[in-house]
Amino acid sequence: MSERKKDYTDLNYEWMKTTFDVSAISFHKVMQVAMKKDAMNEWGSIVALSYIAAQRTFPDYSEMAESKALLESFARSFGYHWAKKARVRVNTISQSPTVTTAGSGVKGFGDFFGYADKMSPLGNASADACADYCVTLFSDMTRMVTMQNLFHDGGFSSMGMAPEILED
Repeated sequence: MSERKKDYTDLNYEWMKTTFDVSAISFHKVMQVAMKKDAMNEWGSIVALSYIAAQRTFPDYSEMAESKALLESFARSFGYHWAKKARVRVNTISQSPTVTTAGSGVKGFGDFFGYADKMSPLGNASADACADYCVTLFSDMTRMVTMQNLFHDGGFSSMGMAPEILED
């Protein structure tokens, strides 16, 4: 295994701290600065992208799973305080596996992408569809949605098994 691709049970904690800082703590930092500067309008909306690995085990997702869990926790906790102060909404979206530079670096990503596509009754949601979903969270139509992790995954998060997988 390469130096950068360490097993989950043998992580480099300095790298883990960097992962947490870049992938989760930065979300809190941005919200903290925006709140101090009163940069959000009343009923404004903040959205971050998460992944189902925050709730379920994906062995090759490594410490990013904990990072996403921390990100979702920040959305709930900061979301409470900002909702009380200025009715600002804070949510996360848990997207389908999506072909990105980062996602493609995960061991076995191609196989998992196909698996998730078969497991999801609607198939994997595209990056463009995710962008459209994000836009809905900035509209007045989702005014009462806050502190939520919302799945945008074609139904993957609700599936136990799919006959299509068994047929293969």
